[in-house]
Amino acid sequence: MPENNITDTRPQFLSPLAVKILDSRPDAYQSLVVAGTTSESARALLAGVKPQQLLTLPVVNPQDAGAMLGGLWLWHDSLDACHKIVQDLIGPTGAFWHAIMHRREGDFSNAKYWYARCADHRVFRLISAMGIDLIGRDTTDESLLRIVGAEYNPDALVDLIEAIHEKAADPRRQAVIRIQQLEWEALFNHCAYEATASPGGMI
Repeated sequence: MPENNITDTRPQFLSPLAVKILDSRPDAYQSLVVAGTTSESARALLAGVKPQQLLTLPVVNPQDAGAMLGGLWLWHDSLDACHKIVQDLIGPTGAFWHAIMHRREGDFSNAKYWYARCADHRVFRLISAMGIDLIGRDTTDESLLRIVGAEYNPDALVDLIEAIHEKAADPRRQAVIRIQQLEWEALFNHCAYEATASPGGMI
């Protein structure tokens, strides 16, 4: 992943094209709420890309491969293109991407609706396990602890982003950006492993 991401745990069977798309913007995925249309740079990278082109292993689960493509559009802040893909996905993973997309467009109540539809997703456990290290084990900030304390609480993340996304100087902003990057990375990697039915995934 680019330097701004939390860890470098990308699956080794991502294709060179997928790696190029991920690495093309070191400043990707730092905005809490995204305004505007799809950038020309994102269109140049992603227009015409098919899900199976993102992996070097055969795709066993096309829905999860499609979710990866939706996630890459989202990585480049292209909400409309992401939405066109994830709105057709069935099950908790599609709902999870759908929730993130609506949160990043600032539709906070709709984001909570979709998070409720994926509340038992396995990725939640990974985010809670890793999230406390991101905010610092000695933190006493209750708004951050509500997000990644005992378990991942995406509604608390939505609430905090709603409160601070227009406050560039808020001291919690960088921690929230790291949490949203971890959420994206964990879900994207989960989809890659599920798409190929590969053992040894993060979840």
